[in-house]
Amino acid sequence: MSEPLYDVVVIGGGPGGYVAAIKAAQLGMKVACVEKRDTLGGTCLNIGCIPSKALLHTSHLFEEARHGLDRFGIRTGEVRLDLAAMLDFKDKVVDGLTKGIAFLFKKNKIDHLTGTGRILAPGKVLVGLADGTSRVLATKNVVIATGSEPTPLPGVAIDEERIVSSTGALDLERVPEHLVVVGAGYIGLELGTVWRRLGAQVTVVEFLDRITPGMDLELSRELQKILTRQGMRFRLGTRVVGIEKAGEGVAVVVEPVAGGAPETLAADVVLVAIGRRPFTEGLGAAEVGVAFDERGRVKTDGHFRTSVPGIWAIGDVIEGPMLAHKAEEDGIACIEWIAGQKPQHDYERVPGVIYCHPEVAAVGKTEEQLKAEGRPYKVGKFPFAANSRARAVGFGDGFVKILADAVTDRILGCHVIGPDAGTMITELSLALEFGATAEDIARTSHPHPTLEEAIKEAALAAWTKAIHV
Repeated sequence: MSEPLYDVVVIGGGPGGYVAAIKAAQLGMKVACVEKRDTLGGTCLNIGCIPSKALLHTSHLFEEARHGLDRFGIRTGEVRLDLAAMLDFKDKVVDGLTKGIAFLFKKNKIDHLTGTGRILAPGKVLVGLADGTSRVLATKNVVIATGSEPTPLPGVAIDEERIVSSTGALDLERVPEHLVVVGAGYIGLELGTVWRRLGAQVTVVEFLDRITPGMDLELSRELQKILTRQGMRFRLGTRVVGIEKAGEGVAVVVEPVAGGAPETLAADVVLVAIGRRPFTEGLGAAEVGVAFDERGRVKTDGHFRTSVPGIWAIGDVIEGPMLAHKAEEDGIACIEWIAGQKPQHDYERVPGVIYCHPEVAAVGKTEEQLKAEGRPYKVGKFPFAANSRARAVGFGDGFVKILADAVTDRILGCHVIGPDAGTMITELSLALEFGATAEDIARTSHPHPTLEEAIKEAALAAWTKAIHV
């Protein structure tokens, strides 16, 4: 027996799915959201963005208390780590936020079903409930928002104890003496940073000859230099041949990509963080005619419509950066299209952030992309070493880099490595969104003394000349 007709059934309760459900309810639609976890928020809130940021913050406080306060004239006694309490804080943050989303669902009168969703046909979703029963939801529209999962390393079995994904790396029972991280992307560097701060020796193994693929190369090199200075080790241009448990530890066999003899790295824990892939297992989308691309992503028309009328897709299952805030924007825009509106959504204006210390943030084009396009551009840079606020808080590493069109002066890309870069990038995202020029930013009054003055100076450098360097 089918349920009463819904306007929208969202499969997946992550950042894209729950935001889509709330937006649909705000527009007066009858909405149901199907989520397999007991709690809403998806990977991001439960085992991703939020718990990792809690650990990044607390581990940074621990390291500062141990090694960073003397320079400010603050003397401390013995600083000890209570890992269980640190992990408990992380769990409490997650619990409070998931309950907050559940409250928003009740407030907006959204039907929340805990179970797995499978598309039977356009307008029909079978929900396998946690108690073993099932229900069929009738709906005008289905929104696929099932997110992504860690990409596995062929031949390597994840046990989430000694060989872990990002999920297991959030809940290690003790600080490993040696952590090997496979993959030098956002996730690997952030979680590697956490455990290095808490006392682990961290070695990052990366197939490519650089870290953070896709990021502006100058920022990648600067970040690697700073992280190396902090104690992380990097093995670039290195292939992982095999990972096996060995006694109480793990043996990681690696070899140079360019050729050479294999070598075995002994580790206590190995984190496999080579990326993420769309999660569509058991969804039934292919069976009803939904088309997928060569990377396993759901194909859409650029406005979230799939190849089957009435079935839509958002977030990590479609093209674009696999970021929670991108999924949220997808969710809102998708529902607006369903409602007959015509929102605009440009993935080049979606910022990305790595939350180590210093933070790294970027939006728009990289220098490498502009060179490949043959587009004339100007570069404006300003170092935090010349920024009064950065010096006052004891941090002068990094810089702001602005790329502007050589003819029109319009902002094309913005890249920041330095303190609080993740917050600072929003101004630059807004500049891109509204087609601002370097002169526009340079002529905007920035309060003194602030880190954001480095943005103004970089814009001045792109437009004419910086003042304070």
